Amino acid sequence: MTDNNKDIDATTLKAAKTSNDKLSELNTIDNLSQYLKSAAGTREGRAIPPLENWHPEQIDDMDLVIKANGEWWHEGGHMTRESLVSLFATILWKEEKEGVTEYFLKTPVQKLRIQVEDAPLLINDVGIVNEDTNSWLEFTTTTGDVVRLDDEHPIFLRPYDSVNVEGNENRNDHSNDMDAVHNSHGEENQQLTSEVQMRPYMLVRNGLTALIGRNVFYHLTEIGELTEQDDKTTLTLQSGGHAYTLTMTSI
Repeated sequence: MTDNNKDIDATTLKAAKTSNDKLSELNTIDNLSQYLKSAAGTREGRAIPPLENWHPEQIDDMDLVIKANGEWWHEGGHMTRESLVSLFATILWKEEKEGVTEYFLKTPVQKLRIQVEDAPLLINDVGIVNEDTNSWLEFTTTTGDVVRLDDEHPIFLRPYDSVNVEGNENRNDHSNDMDAVHNSHGEENQQLTSEVQMRPYMLVRNGLTALIGRNVFYHLTEIGELTEQDDKTTLTLQSGGHAYTLTMTSI
């Protein structure tokens, strides 16, 4: 941890103790928002706090769901304040234990368990950044994360079962993207017999993944190179002088 992060951590912990005297519970939108703004202290812009250094003992549940289409819903209502969602996204935390994945909003004094239908983050933009002799693919999430495609932030395909997501009204917003690639190139589209879809994701930070939005994925198929062999379609992307591939087997 750098000296700057030490200063941030100390300031945040001090603010946490002060806030904890005033706020017995953080599992309300107003209290959590007030706490985060008071604890931001020395952080500039949208810096991610040192969540790995926080070990709160108190765990509570918060009625907050991140939908499969990236929307945040609290107590049955859609959270439309983008600034508030982006603020809360800075304290997203993922834990895995005995094969079970849980998501939290994590502070130094409390962890608030939330529900995530698919991925906690959503990528809605991609661009090419030229730096020295290299070109990078740079991705941006709806909540302000900016990450480049490299070995630490790979893109991968993962099955998503929309049938088993209760109340998911947007399950077709990200239908099988690799099937869509077949369609756009005149290939016969063989739909999956179930509602299981292969979706593209990217590793962003602290083990958190982001779903790559359909429009972004279409743009990637234009930026990259598509090749077909036998029953496989491969998308090859160049970033930072290295090649990264996604391969889908037709069914």
